[in-house]
Amino acid sequence: MINQINEKKARLDALRPLPKYTLKSLREKLLLEWTYNSNAIEGNTLTIHETKVVLEGITVGGKTMREHLEVINHRDAISYVEELVHKKEPLSEWHIKNLHRLVLKGIDDECAGVYRDQQVFISGAKHTPSAPFLIVEKMEQLMDWYNTEGIQLHPAVRGAMLHVIFVGIHPFIDGNGRTSRLLLNLELMKDGYPPVVIKVENRLVYYEALDKAQTMQDVDDFIQLVIAEVNDSLDLYLSVMNE
Repeated sequence: MINQINEKKARLDALRPLPKYTLKSLREKLLLEWTYNSNAIEGNTLTIHETKVVLEGITVGGKTMREHLEVINHRDAISYVEELVHKKEPLSEWHIKNLHRLVLKGIDDECAGVYRDQQVFISGAKHTPSAPFLIVEKMEQLMDWYNTEGIQLHPAVRGAMLHVIFVGIHPFIDGNGRTSRLLLNLELMKDGYPPVVIKVENRLVYYEALDKAQTMQDVDDFIQLVIAEVNDSLDLYLSVMNE
């Protein structure tokens, strides 16, 4: 399917620059769906319509302050990703910590952007994240991989692998899932691909593919899941342009 998304990406590139208002409406659509689904995967109970209302600055009755902050924070984190793409800045640990800081802003400021100092376990997963004393070393290894092997991979594969390795380390107390999906899309967007949305209805398949990658070192299912989502996002852009 790599060849298929390469061909669709080439078609999209040939249509650029896209019309200003078309691009704006696509961005708003994907920002909403990305924010809603990424938060819903982690247990946020706001519906997609309620998420839209919160993004517009309106409070939804009966929902927690945390759920509201998760929406606002995710929007700000996407803006940070877009800024990194625009500036063509190479990814660093500092950027990863900044992303995480935005994800947890006002929710857990003490842990925002700070590597954990406690062991954690992922509910329902067979994989146990790295011990806290190994996190600094593991994150350095992740960045070494990214800047050597990773940089040579197709952006969809690189983004998927970055997500898998990052989640395996689970460097923060909370917010790792959202941060990993932001990192995945950062890699895609840097190479001119539209962002992907891992949909909440595919949460089980997503978690199973991640767990398989961690426990069996078999990343194929997860990479194929990401490539399928890239294909869907490209189809959306091309359909809008009547291609």
